[in-house]
Amino acid sequence: MAKRFNDANSVADVLKAFIGENKLQRGMDSIDVRDAWIKLMGNGVNNYTRSISLRGSVLYVELTSAVLREELSYGRQKIAKMLNDDIGRQVITEVVLR
Repeated sequence: MAKRFNDANSVADVLKAFIGENKLQRGMDSIDVRDAWIKLMGNGVNNYTRSISLRGSVLYVELTSAVLREELSYGRQKIAKMLNDDIGRQVITEVVLR
């Protein structure tokens, strides 16, 4: 049953409560990570990105270029930090490039 609020609340507070009660945070994190990847990596990397998925706290990125995968593998911790900074909280602990 939906919880009613007696006093006026902001839309952001109501949405946070709704997401928390319905256990939707994992799906929202997945969307946020995908959007952050697209924004931060730019068109050069996005053209070679086949799929992005978040399982638990591990980000799996499938790339079509072996050369790009090798180059990005050197900065996996930096990529995780950049994505977490963009999202605003610690969501990703590891990046796996395939």
